[in-house]
Amino acid sequence: MTKSTSSQFQTLKTMCAIHAPSGNEGAMKDFVLKYIKDNKKNWKHKPTIFHGDGFQDCIVLIFGKPRTTVFAHLDSIGFTVRYGKQLVKIGGPVIDNGITLVGKDKKGKAEVKLKVVKEKSGYAKLEYTYKRDLDRGTELTFKPNWREDDNYVQCCYMDNRLGVYNALKLAETLKDGAIVFSCWEEHGGGSVSYLQKFLSEKYKISQALISDISWISDGVHPGKGAVISLRDSLIPRRSFIDKIIKISAKNKLVYQLEVEGSGGSDAKELQQSDNPWDWCFIGAAEQYVHSPNEKVHKKDIESMLELYKTLLKEL
Repeated sequence: MTKSTSSQFQTLKTMCAIHAPSGNEGAMKDFVLKYIKDNKKNWKHKPTIFHGDGFQDCIVLIFGKPRTTVFAHLDSIGFTVRYGKQLVKIGGPVIDNGITLVGKDKKGKAEVKLKVVKEKSGYAKLEYTYKRDLDRGTELTFKPNWREDDNYVQCCYMDNRLGVYNALKLAETLKDGAIVFSCWEEHGGGSVSYLQKFLSEKYKISQALISDISWISDGVHPGKGAVISLRDSLIPRRSFIDKIIKISAKNKLVYQLEVEGSGGSDAKELQQSDNPWDWCFIGAAEQYVHSPNEKVHKKDIESMLELYKTLLKEL
């Protein structure tokens, strides 16, 4: 794959390089807010924007009379510096020797190598190699390496910068709907609990689509369309899923059906909330999950956006 970037995906490339691990999403929040400010004049409908006090680093966009919310999480996986050269995982990143990580502490920017130390007990201890010790609490993320050809885009953090990209593209034409940019999804969640409460109480919304990235498997193949997930570790209400499939089939949209027994998303906090929410995970699937080399077929990105555009009109 080449490293050149088509104009279509320049925004996605930029977002994939932004340092925003779970708990430190401020840079992604600032980027998205600036993107909205710079581009909303070209959108067909102007949203009401909620952020700041009461929303932490999350953003809520309200278009018209919303019936459905799209959730896209801003954060990524990564690592936290512990003591000396020790590392602790943020979320579930791939842990291979020699992976390049980047971050910044009080002494400046740092580029380090991941070191996996196998102990006699079989436990893998994580460390980094560098000329000095980094400050405790410094976050490290994968070094971005953008690659693109006629069929694929590849970089770290397609999960979930691609979900955010899909939501921003949806905003260009959305008439009625809510878009939420959430935090902490990769490391246990936390923000959707108060976001769903705000949406349920203020706008009486009770259904959601999760704009996130799934994985290629023995039943999900690249270039065959984004997935409509029938289940992962959670099970959504079947009548809502059937409604989504019916709308998608009627409009001759390209999609794949996914069935998994593990994995999760912002939907967890919706399903466990005090308010009744219907939800469905819909997203492109990637290869090399949670690694520096996440790879997605362009046709699946196109399929994802078409599904969201249609479903937000008809749900």
